[in-house]
Amino acid sequence: MLSIDTLAEPAKAPFATPPALANILVVEDEELIRETLVLALQEEGYHTLVASDGYEALNLINTYLLMEPNPENAEVHLIILDVMLPGINGLDLCRLIRREGCTVPILMISAKGSEIDRVVGLEIGADDYLAKPFGMREMLARCRALLRRTQIQQATVPTVLRFRDLCLYPQECRVTLRGEEINLSPKEYKLLELFMRHPRRVWPREQLLDQVWGHDFIGDSKTVDVHIRWLREKIETDPSHPQYILTVRGFGYRFG
Repeated sequence: MLSIDTLAEPAKAPFATPPALANILVVEDEELIRETLVLALQEEGYHTLVASDGYEALNLINTYLLMEPNPENAEVHLIILDVMLPGINGLDLCRLIRREGCTVPILMISAKGSEIDRVVGLEIGADDYLAKPFGMREMLARCRALLRRTQIQQATVPTVLRFRDLCLYPQECRVTLRGEEINLSPKEYKLLELFMRHPRRVWPREQLLDQVWGHDFIGDSKTVDVHIRWLREKIETDPSHPQYILTVRGFGYRFG
């Protein structure tokens, strides 16, 4: 469960039954923008759940994403999350969600549209970033893309990926080594899952950046090397002589 020292009052009027399409949590403190987003989503057939501040959003996230089973037997399939919120800001909420291992897609929206703001949002775990003002058609297209990507991933995800004494459980976002669970950051987990899905394939750093950080990532390929080093420290018996993630000099990395 996520926790903040003081929580808001319990969420009001959540949906009671699973929707035909998807349940989308809209977290936005500006009433006009929130109502416009909800109207556009509902016209597309989505069911919506709303929060006007960070604490209300935290309650809903705890209830519908992190409590198993949740009281209404419903899920949140996508979060539209404003950065500037009263109480708890959107960046901190995103960090908390990812820290709990929850992989629900997050579309972050903000009046801050500079490159560094987008990079920060994506680095802490958001799946997409949309700067205000934006058109409703673009917002809906991004929502559809995120939901479609999730459905494809769920349809193709096996129950468990195994290699020697390392096991990865995609549906649970959990990794065990010799039967012991290990804690990975979201980027470390995505790297390991990509490697285990494609054993012995050589991945150049640029391809790893595209697959794990996204095409919009603005940064150095050394980011990959740093995360590989952190990952090796957690899964390798001797990180200096790795047995799982191997360096292919002049090309990149491969698994196994």
